[in-house]
Amino acid sequence: MDLTLTPIGVVKNTIKEPGRHEQQAVVSEIIVHEDLKEALDRIEEFSHIVVIYWMHKITPSRRLTLKVHPMGKQDLSLVGIFSSRSPARPNPIGIITVKLLEHRDNVLKVTGLDAVDGTPVLDIKPYIPGYDSPTKAETPSWITKQR
Repeated sequence: MDLTLTPIGVVKNTIKEPGRHEQQAVVSEIIVHEDLKEALDRIEEFSHIVVIYWMHKITPSRRLTLKVHPMGKQDLSLVGIFSSRSPARPNPIGIITVKLLEHRDNVLKVTGLDAVDGTPVLDIKPYIPGYDSPTKAETPSWITKQR
């Protein structure tokens, strides 16, 4: 089955290349297509939003990667990409929760977005505590050790 995704907007910021950035300090704008701006009504009532985006700078060869060292740390054992947050994946879909600073017309100003300038945004959802953060979630020790 083929899927067709249509971006709802685009990211504007100072991040020009993918990689580890201090995204918490970067203020980004999500420019939502004008014809969808009504879909943003009351989004400013939320402190955080979930942004789903297409990592358009991931090359086709990186999309074939099946195993990675978590966070690029060579001292950690290889894991399957579905056990990591690596951008190298068959469908380079990014998902991140960001702080919403401002909603003006069709523009959302946020911090914490790790997408590069020009990244297509696929969807935006409000962050809802309890719904988006299960209370008894568990992670393996190699995740907690690397932070």
